[in-house]
Amino acid sequence: MATDSWVNETLYADWGQRFRVVRELARVQSAFQDIFLFESASHGRVMLLDGVVQITEGDEFVYQEMLTHVPLLAHGAATRVLIIGAGDGGVLRRVLQHKNVTRAVMVEIDGEVVRLAREFLPAIGGDAWDDARAEVIIGDGIDYVRTAPDGSFDAIIVDSTDPIGVGEVLFTDEFYANAARVLADGGLIVNQCGVPFMQADELRETSERRRKFFPVVGAYVAAVPTYVGGFMTLGFAAKATGLDAVPVETIRARAEAAGVLGITEYWTPEIHLGAFYLPPYIARHLPKG
Repeated sequence: MATDSWVNETLYADWGQRFRVVRELARVQSAFQDIFLFESASHGRVMLLDGVVQITEGDEFVYQEMLTHVPLLAHGAATRVLIIGAGDGGVLRRVLQHKNVTRAVMVEIDGEVVRLAREFLPAIGGDAWDDARAEVIIGDGIDYVRTAPDGSFDAIIVDSTDPIGVGEVLFTDEFYANAARVLADGGLIVNQCGVPFMQADELRETSERRRKFFPVVGAYVAAVPTYVGGFMTLGFAAKATGLDAVPVETIRARAEAAGVLGITEYWTPEIHLGAFYLPPYIARHLPKG
């Protein structure tokens, strides 16, 4: 339906952003959330969940590349990857860009997100949906992690909404305890922890929970234009030390071997390492020691 109206994001009560809507594509009330897709005048196609921007065609590469390439290249030998959420398919596509990945399991609770993304955002997931290495499960990520065998994955990537509503259970002690169990030795987990300028509690509380189950807990940053408020933090927890400080040349060599060097729009080996150097206003929300 063609329109010339505006949509306001509802994430914050006192501050926000709006998009000029050129054309509404779909509006669906699923069993879990309100899903709204539209063509914007500035950012291409946009998906909102419960009034909050999840992805835009214009800048999705920043978040998706940093959420995917950083953990896989920090690990250096991840072949089995679990993705929780990420129903638009962008993380799955980038995980499968790594030639050494042999298995990528994606568990998304809301099948409508997957259906609508495949119909209206086809370039984001690309051919990943049909890759023989991919297993896409419409189901509860909490249940999947609860029952997965010990040591069955090398990396877990959580691409969820904020810890409210459907995404809340992905920020609990139970989830992180099971994530640590499911990860093999040397494994790691990443997840979005909000924009600390506006959501510092999210980073602080999530980091404190992860520290109960992982010896290494930290965060790195990405500048995503549509996640308003400055840097977005991506929480990082590992079962081995040193994965958050791998030298640039090592990361470059790993990226070349994996087949991802030179195909990114935001991630580079230098950005990878530099993203872990946090400004004080963010670093103070992480556990000390």
